[in-house]
Amino acid sequence: MDTAKLHILAIGRNAEIMTVMQRLLNAPDNWTGLAVTTDEAAIAAFDQEKFDIVLLCAGITPEEEATLTAHFRQLSPDVLVKRHYGGGSGLLKNEIRYALEHR
Repeated sequence: MDTAKLHILAIGRNAEIMTVMQRLLNAPDNWTGLAVTTDEAAIAAFDQEKFDIVLLCAGITPEEEATLTAHFRQLSPDVLVKRHYGGGSGLLKNEIRYALEHR
């Protein structure tokens, strides 16, 4: 893993939105990201790679959020799990920067 890069996993249910998220998460030079639409894909990715941040996007229920968060924190207690409500790339960058500064 390249420690200079911020590794971000995004989970949401809308395939079109997650396609855009995939592009946005990989646009900054110091970020690398993966956007998925199923819990199974998210868990498989997290089990294989260390992520710094997990974004829970549109369509994730509170019950799914609790289950996913528990799984991720069991494997990596320091992972930042955050709800993401949408917005453009500038908003996403600011949201992630703010979350990292105020953990």
